[in-house]
Amino acid sequence: MSRDYNYDNEGQFFPYFILTLLGLFLVPLTYSTFAPSSNAKSTKIPLVKTGFVPPKHQLIETARRRQAKRERRIKRFISMVLGWGLFGYMVYLIITTKGGTSKIWDPYEILGISSSSNEKDIKKHYRKLAMKFHPDKVRPSGNDTVESLNDKFVEMTKAYKVLTDEEIRNNYALYGHPDGKQSYSIGIALPQWIVASENIYYVLAVYGVLFGILLPYTVGKWWYGTKRYTKDGVITESAGSLFKAYDPETDERRLVEVLPLGEEYKELDKTWGNIDDAAVEAKIKDVIGEKSFKRLQDMEAGPRRRALGLLWAYLYRVDLGSDKLESAKLDVAPPATVLLNSFLAISLAYGNTAPLLASMRVSQSLIQAIAPGESPLLQLPAFTPAIVAAVEQDGGKNHWSIKRFMTLSPQKRRQLCIGNDLLTETQYNQAIAFAEKLPALQVEAAFFKVAGEKFVTVSSLVQFVVKARIFPPGVELPPVEEKDLVDEDPDEGDVDALIGRKPNFTKPGTTKPSSPANNLLNPLAHAPYYPRDYSPRWHLFLADAKQGKMVIPPTTFTELEKTENGIHTLKLQFQAPPQKGEYTFVMHLVNDAYLGIDTKMNVRMVVEGPEKVTQMLAEEDEISEPDEDSIAGQMNAMRTGGAPVKKKKKAAADSDEEDSDEEEESDTDGEKGKVVEEDSETDTETDTDEE
Repeated sequence: MSRDYNYDNEGQFFPYFILTLLGLFLVPLTYSTFAPSSNAKSTKIPLVKTGFVPPKHQLIETARRRQAKRERRIKRFISMVLGWGLFGYMVYLIITTKGGTSKIWDPYEILGISSSSNEKDIKKHYRKLAMKFHPDKVRPSGNDTVESLNDKFVEMTKAYKVLTDEEIRNNYALYGHPDGKQSYSIGIALPQWIVASENIYYVLAVYGVLFGILLPYTVGKWWYGTKRYTKDGVITESAGSLFKAYDPETDERRLVEVLPLGEEYKELDKTWGNIDDAAVEAKIKDVIGEKSFKRLQDMEAGPRRRALGLLWAYLYRVDLGSDKLESAKLDVAPPATVLLNSFLAISLAYGNTAPLLASMRVSQSLIQAIAPGESPLLQLPAFTPAIVAAVEQDGGKNHWSIKRFMTLSPQKRRQLCIGNDLLTETQYNQAIAFAEKLPALQVEAAFFKVAGEKFVTVSSLVQFVVKARIFPPGVELPPVEEKDLVDEDPDEGDVDALIGRKPNFTKPGTTKPSSPANNLLNPLAHAPYYPRDYSPRWHLFLADAKQGKMVIPPTTFTELEKTENGIHTLKLQFQAPPQKGEYTFVMHLVNDAYLGIDTKMNVRMVVEGPEKVTQMLAEEDEISEPDEDSIAGQMNAMRTGGAPVKKKKKAAADSDEEDSDEEEESDTDGEKGKVVEEDSETDTETDTDEE
């Protein structure tokens, strides 16, 4: 028995081989390209459509498309298109190529009889065929030739001999061939020309290019590409520069000057071409302040100085005159946001409150195109510094928040905003439409709790719970019911809820929302000057005001789930201190897309020692018999068959002491574990001091 290797000269199996290779490459590539992001789950719905069109909005829209093009990864998309095109062509070949399967030699089929026929029937049938198809008796007709008729009769004779000879018939029954075991062939899904001697050098050259050049280049580019960027998406050298520039006293304006250290601006500078730095600096000289302009002048000429000048122009909304400069000004904002996230991560490692808050507030400035220290009223559509000055009427000493602006009566607002060189009626309505949709969070309650306990004990797993609701300025909300502020403990078997993780599955008996847009509140930020879409985030953390240090790292909330009562629950989870006592923290709830809606309040946590737990357990063990005049006492008498036991009255002093002890214990359903809020206040104005 021998083996033969046959190549796919007819192209019958080669498409299957190529199709398999393409599938292994294209499926994961396509999924990684179009898979939904695990970051901010935006509904892609704008916060409000005011109809406001910013100056030179055509350039802003062009910058949006340009930024989207940079993020689209054109090379990967082209590779996918070509790959799926080749995949479709292979499918077409598989469908259209006729099968070339070899036909099995069957003597019964040749003679036209059943395989169950005996020898007598076979001989009888063969004599009939011989009389009909013998070469001496049959005449060619149609396309038949004498040779074909002779071959047909030879096949009949051969089949007859196979079936009438016992040994040959047994070979056929066992091995499918009258001569016994035969050699078999193995098909290779490659065409014959690949291994042909005249093509060997070309094939080796292709192999050398694929495996000696292309494969190492692709793997190396992927490897060094992953090493070049940090997990925050910035170039490694940029993160190193930000790390060196970190200062515990960094404020917002200083942080703006640090961001152009990123290598991203050097690469972006290559696309700008020749830019007149002097023209840019002349435009911003009178608006950024003397100190900031002097530090800009002290820098060496180059990409960093150019990027900083353009960044100040963007934050102050300075009209640079030419379309080329305006386009460059719009290009500096998106990289600054990415670099800011890297600086935020560095600030978290150090734990200082000032740089942490500075990075969050500069994010607000970048999204809204408002320089640090400027009025939050500039977020309102069509508002300019001149209109803000007319509204505030104090020379910019105390900037107003949008909430303060909306507390004015409609008549007063119109009087301040509408007039010559001010807003028109249409522009005023656009500003009010946005103000009434501003997603400000009002904290209704904030407390500490331990699941299943009445108070916080040393080294226990504590949850800091914030109950808040969206309270747009100028909108009246109904009062909150006390039951809506209660945070119920999860079931003991609900591990996801106990550790603060959201389950990825739907529990039995519940229905999963049909669409994320139906149960999440995360519209896109209203940012008409920012050249890309942005999903706002809320940062919640606790800090120590005296030391200026972060106590509990921020938890970031990218979406708020809709609730029937409008109350949203935000939680931090941490371990209680190992010593008992009272601890005062400053709670910061910061939005990274809007100015003037941050919340800062003092919260106090009381941590009890182990003796408090022992005392509570002892009190629970002292369960007295029910009173004889109570329903429980009568039922107890019926069960035991005896008379009701009359409860002995304690002395007045004992009763007073017990009442005093009960007053010292916290109410589980109310304060959730001996939590005291001291000097709590919600600061929705712009904070200038760092805690």
